[in-house]
Amino acid sequence: MVDGKKYEKLVFKFKPEYLKTTVDGTEITDKTPQAYFRGACQIPGSQFNIGYGLVTAPCLVDPFPHYHYADEYLIFGSETLNSKDWDAEVELTIGLGEDAETYVIDRPATVRIPAGVWHCPLNFKRIGKPVFFQPGLLQGMFGGTYLLPDGEREMYYNGQIECVLEPGKQCNACKKCLSIEWNK
Repeated sequence: MVDGKKYEKLVFKFKPEYLKTTVDGTEITDKTPQAYFRGACQIPGSQFNIGYGLVTAPCLVDPFPHYHYADEYLIFGSETLNSKDWDAEVELTIGLGEDAETYVIDRPATVRIPAGVWHCPLNFKRIGKPVFFQPGLLQGMFGGTYLLPDGEREMYYNGQIECVLEPGKQCNACKKCLSIEWNK
């Protein structure tokens, strides 16, 4: 038990994060906070990752095609969650090579990316009004196989968080936490 509470380690409290992107060689940090739950490294045994926040300026979120080993859902909405308030254009590529198709998201939408399906880049091309963006991945750590300029590589990312196994150390996505289970 943590702090005398049996279920304490099943509760994760969000901390703000800030989206960073590079435009014309200059790194830009969006001042609008985002929040992410990073799966098993924050709640032992979890098989779920989710983020949410507002995209307030054009940005390229994921430039490289990749796939995950579980389904992912990408949710796009207006800041107020009223579809009449949508004023943006987002491009998402699904598939790879000759099979690639680019979709223009010009109103609120949810996109399911089945396990093993290549997707991205994801480009928030025009932002007239902030876009609520919520990616959700049904696996214990965010990552998968990426197609980089030098070839395919399996990569994982947990953001700027502390390691649950070694307090005080930044998470390096070693995946050891994926073997931890929640014990009743």
